[in-house]
Formats: sequence, structure tokens, C-alpha cells
Amino acid sequence: MKSSDKYNNSFSPHRRDFLKKTGLATLAMAFPLPSFSMNFEGVSMGIVVHSYGARWNSKVPSEKYPGFESALQLIKHCHQIGAGGVQVGVNNWTSDFAKKVRDQRENLGMYLEGSIGLPKSKEDLDKFEKEVLAAKEAGATILRTVCLSGRRYENFKTDTEFLDFKAKSIISLQWAEPIARKHKIKLAVENHKDWRAAELVEIIKGMDSEWIGVTLDFGNNYSLLEKSEDVINLLAPYSFSTHIKDMGVKSYSKGFLLSEVPLGEGIVDLKKGIELCRKYNPKITFNLEMITRDPLEIPCLEEEYWATFDSISGPELAGILKMVREKSFSGELPYTRNLEPEQRLGFEESNVLTSLRYSRSKLGLGK
Repeated sequence: MKSSDKYNNSFSPHRRDFLKKTGLATLAMAFPLPSFSMNFEGVSMGIVVHSYGARWNSKVPSEKYPGFESALQLIKHCHQIGAGGVQVGVNNWTSDFAKKVRDQRENLGMYLEGSIGLPKSKEDLDKFEKEVLAAKEAGATILRTVCLSGRRYENFKTDTEFLDFKAKSIISLQWAEPIARKHKIKLAVENHKDWRAAELVEIIKGMDSEWIGVTLDFGNNYSLLEKSEDVINLLAPYSFSTHIKDMGVKSYSKGFLLSEVPLGEGIVDLKKGIELCRKYNPKITFNLEMITRDPLEIPCLEEEYWATFDSISGPELAGILKMVREKSFSGELPYTRNLEPEQRLGFEESNVLTSLRYSRSKLGLGK
């Protein structure tokens, strides 16, 4: 029996039961399990570790969806489902572990991108450089990073707080840049619900380094009242890597709800975005970030939301709210709060498989 057949046989019955119970049977028929192959035609979509937020280090005693204890399990699984690579954190990797990742990645013919935290002080530089070296040893040439782990409209209550964060972020990048340059590895800053697109462009241009660019997230900036097409237009020229996602929106009393949905079901023009990224960087990678979670609340009709957004005009807000009304998600946005742990793991896997299927059949990313 081929390994792909073994995987299909072990997964399919549970998937059918889960989809039937959760009302996703129609979805499963439209997007059946992919046929797996080690030979990729062109560049297959990779997977960001956050697509497996429930399964990463999961403690759920599941036979069908065992937790990923390290990058090795993630890489193996992503290869089995037909992904071309992974983007995963390199925190505290030893040289020996990096070599194991490199050997597995090379044997499976997959690419690797790392995810790394920026140094917050000079005392962090040694640790940062060790993680850069481990990522390079494993075969990564790009490291995704973020300046803010939270969300701008939740973290900062005044413009002064935000400007202090901005200044410290630039200093962190200035500390990181010589290390990235020394080891010839690209550092790609994500638009992570912190920077509006023009702000991130300003920071990247100010760094003036071929080693500092962008991880272009296709959906995050709706939370900052920017449409994906405008964000992609501004950031694509500076992008080393991507987080590909589709977004569903719905109005609620304080603004609108924003949710990752399987590729092809939301409001993002994925094909146009991918074409534009390739125009500026033919070697750019496309990484699926299908986060399975409850919708995020974007309270843009509340005064507190606006503490750091004095540059957003009334017409911009009106345009976003109009878009939300006109492109409101059909049916209910996905929720996970009422799912049992095993159901949530199954829902997560279904969303990833559906998105990979769409990437192959509609976006030309792999077979």
C-alpha cells in the first residue's frame, strides 16, 4: 500500500463522519481529499504553522489528529497532504535539531521558511543570531518576523504609546539587520495587524537593506480598515514571502466581524494578488495561513478603536463598511467555541485540505 493510500484510508471515514455531523458534507463533495505526490509541478503552496493552531503541541489524545511536537512532525504531515513547504518557528533550535530538519526537508523535496522574534534589547542579539544560524543550517533563506504579537487597536490606548512602539520596532530591526546581512538570510516583516501598508513601506524603505522586506499577509489589514487589493499593491514590491488567506466579513453592532475562511469562499482576490507578487518577485513563496478560530471583532464604530488612527478618513471608513454590507459572508462565519477538541482538530484539517485543493485547482499552485 502506498503511503498516500494509507493516509487516505485512515482519514477519510472520520472526515466523512465529522463533515456530516457539522454540516460540511457539501463542502467535502466539492473539495475531495487530494491525491498525494512527491513530484510537484511548479511551486506548491506551503503551510504556515499557525494553520495548525489547535494541533501544534496539542494535548488532545487523538489517534486521527495527533499533536505536532516539533517541526519534524509538521513537515512530514504537510508533505503527506501535498504542500510544498512549511513556515515554522525556529525558537531554541539546536544545531543538531536543525540538521534533522534539513535532512527531512531535503529527503521530501520541500522548502523551509523560519519564523523568528526580533531582538528587543542588545542582550537578545546572541540568541537571535543563534536562531538565524540554526534556520540557515536547516535550509531556510527567509525568516518571517513581526513587530507586534497583538493587535494595534487592542494594545495601544494612545497615539503616544503607538509611536513609542514604532520607535522601538525600528531599533529592533536596526539591531537585526547586520546579523541578517552577515549570514545572508532575508528577514521578512509581516503586516500583523500593527502596520497599515504605507507605514510598513516607510519602515522598509527607511531600513534601505536588501535583507529586510515583507511577509505579505493577504487578509490582516482589513482589521485596520484597508482592503486587500490596496495592501497587496503597496507591499508586493517589497515582499519576500506571503501568508495567503481568504477572509469572510459580517456586520455587528460595534463594527464588523473578520474571519479566515477556506480559500475561494471569501472576499480576497487571490489570483490577482498572487500574480502581482510574482510580478515583483518571481521566486516568492505562497504559504497558506488558514487559522481556524472564532471571528475577530473589529470595533471600528467605537471611540477607543481610533486612538492611533487619526490619518484614516471618513470616506475610507465608509468604503470599508459598504464593502462589508455588500460582500457579507453567506451564512454563519465559522466558530470553534462550541466544538469538542476532536471536532476542532477535524475542522482545522478540513479547512487546510480544502484550501490546498483550491490552491491547486484554481490558483495554479502545484498539481
